[in-house]
Amino acid sequence: MPKTEKTDIELLRTWTLSPAATLGSSVRAKGILQEIRARLPATSKKSVILEGSDLILAMPADDKAAFTASVAVINKLMEEVEALPVIPREIQDILTIKTSERHRWLADGRLTSAGTRTVRLNGRARQITFHVFDPKLVEDLLDRGVVDEWREEDAEAKAEKRQQAAYRTKLTRSLTKAQKSPKKTNRDPDDPALKLSGWEDFDIDGLLR
Repeated sequence: MPKTEKTDIELLRTWTLSPAATLGSSVRAKGILQEIRARLPATSKKSVILEGSDLILAMPADDKAAFTASVAVINKLMEEVEALPVIPREIQDILTIKTSERHRWLADGRLTSAGTRTVRLNGRARQITFHVFDPKLVEDLLDRGVVDEWREEDAEAKAEKRQQAAYRTKLTRSLTKAQKSPKKTNRDPDDPALKLSGWEDFDIDGLLR
C-alpha cells in the first residue's frame, strides 16, 4: 500500500516500484517516471521524483486538489506498470546489449517487437518512431541468458563469412593470374622441344615422301 504523510508544509505520497516493474534496471525506473510525468498536468510534472525505486509525490499543503488528482493518475498507472512496453534504451540496459546488437537481432527475428511507438522530441516538431518490447518477453530472455548464446552464434557466423570471403579472394586471384598468363600457340616447328627422338632416321628411310 502507498505510504501517506501530511504535514503543515507539504503533502507527500510514496510508491515503491517492484522488481517486476523495473526488471532490475534503473533506466527502466526512470522510464516509468517519465511515463508518469507525461500523464500529469504541466504544473504537476516536477512534483513527482524518483529516489532509488521509490516514486515520491510532494506538493504544498494548499495544492490539495492538484495533489489528489495526481495521486489518482499515479495510482492508475501503478496498476499497469508491470505491463508497460519496454523501450529501446531500457531493453539495452536490462539485457546489457549494444544498440547494434538490438538492431541485428530485431532484424533477424531473434528479438521480437511488440509494435512501434511514435513520440515527439521535446521542444521540436520532429517525431521519432521506434520498436517497443513486451516486458514478459524481456524478462524471459533475461532469465534464460540467451544473449550469450546469440553472441556465440554471431561470432561463428562472422568467422564463417571471413572464411568464405578469403576463399573467394583466393579464387579470384587464381582466375586473374590464369587469364594474364601468355598462351603458347603457333610454335616454330624447328623448336627443339617439338622434335621427336629418332626423327632423322625416320626421314632417311623416305617414309615421309
